[in-house]
Amino acid sequence: MNSPPPIKVLLADDERLVRSGFKVLLDLEDDITVVGEATTGAEAVELARATRPDVVLMDIRMPRLDGIRATAQIAQATGMERVKVLILTTYDTDENVFDALQAGASGFLLKDAGPAELLHAIRVIAAGDALLAPRITRRLIGQFTAQRRAAKSAQDRLAVLTDREREVLALVGQGMSNDEIGAALFLSPATARTHVSRAMVKLGARDRAQLVVIAYQTGLSDPTP
Repeated sequence: MNSPPPIKVLLADDERLVRSGFKVLLDLEDDITVVGEATTGAEAVELARATRPDVVLMDIRMPRLDGIRATAQIAQATGMERVKVLILTTYDTDENVFDALQAGASGFLLKDAGPAELLHAIRVIAAGDALLAPRITRRLIGQFTAQRRAAKSAQDRLAVLTDREREVLALVGQGMSNDEIGAALFLSPATARTHVSRAMVKLGARDRAQLVVIAYQTGLSDPTP
């Protein structure tokens, strides 16, 4: 049986030592390969177009084009719909993390995360399964969505969903996996995944991370820890 192709990762960080450390770590993994290194946000966008990575490790503070705008350009570019961006940040109080999620990032991680946490984050985001950095996700999203309510009312925005899809979206907002959602609602994991996928399509969400944001914005999930 043939093994799946390795996860292609693009490193985007203006600090050479940081990039080198990541590359050494990732090169040790059989299922991950580094396809490029970018030192600016603009270079990250160019290399993403050229290499079509599965995951971009994007520093939030980049010269020439910051990580948020670079993420937005990658997320909006034709042909790069499958490219996922994992934002790296130094400070867990940085409100730009939320801006990055809105720009199309699939998740974020603190730079002081351990090697195992980073590798897990890359694999999970490449699979499109979850939002990362549980230490800070709920607090950050809760803090800034309170200030940035969507223009439409929650009822208008969620009108396209069935009652079951609303229930599923609320549980996605709580950080539940498909298995956990299935158990909570007495559904199979496959059925839970189907409901999640339908909610993404109806709400125009790029991935699961944006569903979490929508769940908080519309009040379906309570950001209070």
